[in-house]
Amino acid sequence: MGLTLDSRLSDDWRVEAATSDYDTLADVTRTPTVAKPSAETGGAGRMTFADGTGWRNFDLKAIWKPGQGKAGHTATFGYHWDEYRISSRQFNAANWRSDTSTTTLRNSFSGKTSTTALFAQDAWKFDPRWTATLGLRHERWQAFDGTRFDTAAPFSGTTYAYPSRDSRYDSPKASLAWQATQDWNIRASLARAYRMPTVSELFQTETRGASTFISDPNLKPEKVLAKDLTAEGATLGGSLRLSLFEEHVDDALYSQTDVSVTPNVTSVQNIERVRVRGIETAWQANDVGLRGMDVSASVTYANSKILANPAMPASVGKRMTRIPDWRATLLAAYRIDEHWSASLGLKHSGRQYNELNNTDINPGTFGGTSKFTTLDARAGYRFSKLLRASLGVDNLTDTKYYAYHPYPQRTWHAELRLDY
Repeated sequence: MGLTLDSRLSDDWRVEAATSDYDTLADVTRTPTVAKPSAETGGAGRMTFADGTGWRNFDLKAIWKPGQGKAGHTATFGYHWDEYRISSRQFNAANWRSDTSTTTLRNSFSGKTSTTALFAQDAWKFDPRWTATLGLRHERWQAFDGTRFDTAAPFSGTTYAYPSRDSRYDSPKASLAWQATQDWNIRASLARAYRMPTVSELFQTETRGASTFISDPNLKPEKVLAKDLTAEGATLGGSLRLSLFEEHVDDALYSQTDVSVTPNVTSVQNIERVRVRGIETAWQANDVGLRGMDVSASVTYANSKILANPAMPASVGKRMTRIPDWRATLLAAYRIDEHWSASLGLKHSGRQYNELNNTDINPGTFGGTSKFTTLDARAGYRFSKLLRASLGVDNLTDTKYYAYHPYPQRTWHAELRLDY
């Protein structure tokens, strides 16, 4: 359930609010343990219940433009609150197909996280060609009600309650923009940000089928220092953006799956320091070549490196996982007439790794991560202002590629949409 509100209180003030509540009412996983399970008669097994897992959040933002922006200030004030919860109970069962056949509790885990934050930002146009933006976010993060029960060692049938955690963080940001010419704007930005461990990264430790998940209630938050230098302007019949960026991430949160063992084991850990440097360019233009043809394109190169990782010294100097060296997109959308439209999109992703020490040298197989180039196509017809339909195909060339597991190959989809 979600609700949003956007209200203009006066010429100078606007307020936005949004809230959502998601609750898992029923989530049951059934796993047989007999050598030859029967779909009809069942047999011994395990049943895992995850109802109660979900989240709630609330955001409130006020935007103030004194003199309707003529005073040179655009100030933003906000409040954020969220609470995430996770719960799982696994029982032995005399019949894995029957909800009423559960016997003894085998293992369970639960926990919650919450974030409360206040933020403020002001974009100050102190000169016709200069704009300075300063912002600060203060947040309180909590992890609590974490528990773990397991009949296996070291718990041996006892319930362990994790200590609660309560931390506060400040995230400042600053940018300076210069209108170099009528068509070109140059902006330099610097920001500090935090990414807190999720409730599942902290508390979800369980085995389901062929997968085991191992959490760590002592995970540290990621600390990101981001730098960016961007130039934006009108050229080549459209708008062009060029960006140089660098990120230093301390205690990077990383989830890795070991497929060499059965069950597969997924664990979460902190990597002491990672650096990513790169360049990105993006271009967008309308009526390219003929009226109604809109084109957008982007190319990104990222050079990632693990700078420190005491947990795996062999990974130091290697590329960070799941960050491709090259990425590119190209989308051409054609408005044929008032009813018909069509688009063709190209996506490319370069080489990347799944292993921290970059030893996965066979990317085109299960457990590997492939480089790929795919095409997507779509055609749409608007019957009226209220009704439209579309037919599309993703991965038109039926390319086979992997990101640990196989990506979908050629996929058709159709849509009928009514707006009112």
